[in-house]
Amino acid sequence: MKLPVFTVLAAACLNANAFADNDKTWEVTSEVGAIITSGNTETTTLKGGIKAKHSLESWENEYKLDGIYKEDEIEGDNGEKRTQRTNEKYAASVQGNYKLNEKHSHLYLYGSYVSDYFGAFRSESVVSLGYGTRFINTPDMVLNAEIGPGYKYFEHQESDDGSDPKAGEFEGEMIALGKLDFSWKLSDNAKFTQLVAVEYGDSNTKTKSETALLTKINGSLQMKVAYNITNNSDVAEGKENTDTETSLTLVYSF
Repeated sequence: MKLPVFTVLAAACLNANAFADNDKTWEVTSEVGAIITSGNTETTTLKGGIKAKHSLESWENEYKLDGIYKEDEIEGDNGEKRTQRTNEKYAASVQGNYKLNEKHSHLYLYGSYVSDYFGAFRSESVVSLGYGTRFINTPDMVLNAEIGPGYKYFEHQESDDGSDPKAGEFEGEMIALGKLDFSWKLSDNAKFTQLVAVEYGDSNTKTKSETALLTKINGSLQMKVAYNITNNSDVAEGKENTDTETSLTLVYSF
């Protein structure tokens, strides 16, 4: 699974530059670097991702793809060393924003899929539609917000010891989604961002937060330091409610 996904990411990065040059309505960024995780997985690994924004007259669309994969060499009781997968997660999302007559307001349609072999849930699919607007709009600060109903279809993790009666089962429920996206331009070469997203449902409430600082190295290359938190209110026995990620990555803009 690792090679196909990261081959796609690499190929997308190589082709994005030429594509962006041919169509200036596209804005493409790729990200790669080291990451330290804690919670359900405690590893040091690599992270790769690509994000594309397409601005049209009436629509602004965003596409995201990212993945994390880690293998560790461990020594068994007999002294033999073997490779063991310790973290594997892939995510993809698409969002279309229909621009309204009111400035900086839109209706959105959103869909996402997450495959996580070591997280609180094995997989999660979400679809949502709603309304978005901008609360702060200054040359240095921007605060966007979105809210709307949605539906989540998710799979519980497998249980090796049989302690979870729902292990491997699929469930679905209506949810409410909310998101705040804040950006603060500290200087010509530095930017602070804060993203908070909540998926509220009857069986679980999932909260995601990313706090990041980006510093420009040159015209197209930035260094990003980020701290990510994912919290699930209800998880299976033996799983942590909160996962964290501290990352240092390079971001290249096409």
